[in-house]
Amino acid sequence: QVQLVESGGGSVQTGGSLRLSCVASGNNVLTNTWSTMGWYRQAPGEQRELVAVVDNKQTANYADSARGRFTISRDNSLTTVNLQMNSLEPEDTAVYYCTYQSYAGVWWGQGTQVTVSS
Repeated sequence: QVQLVESGGGSVQTGGSLRLSCVASGNNVLTNTWSTMGWYRQAPGEQRELVAVVDNKQTANYADSARGRFTISRDNSLTTVNLQMNSLEPEDTAVYYCTYQSYAGVWWGQGTQVTVSS
């Protein structure tokens, strides 16, 4: 199993910044094989969508909506992922979910609310 603990959501005005963090723990958190950690989001009435993910080689992949405004990073222990979100827009309002994926499976956090007001 993998447990994911998220932090850092909140409310900001347009143009503001937030930093999300997620810590993974459990016996399926692997550091010597392929894995990814990252963030997806889901707005009301919408499907869950990719924001950004980073693998164990520190290779990052961003959604077009996030590229240039958001930066994802993963620590050297490969158990913590951060998402620095700048220039936030009302369209970024959603519940943000941390995810961990390896050959053993896919796990999701409980989600953290991000609200951007105009």
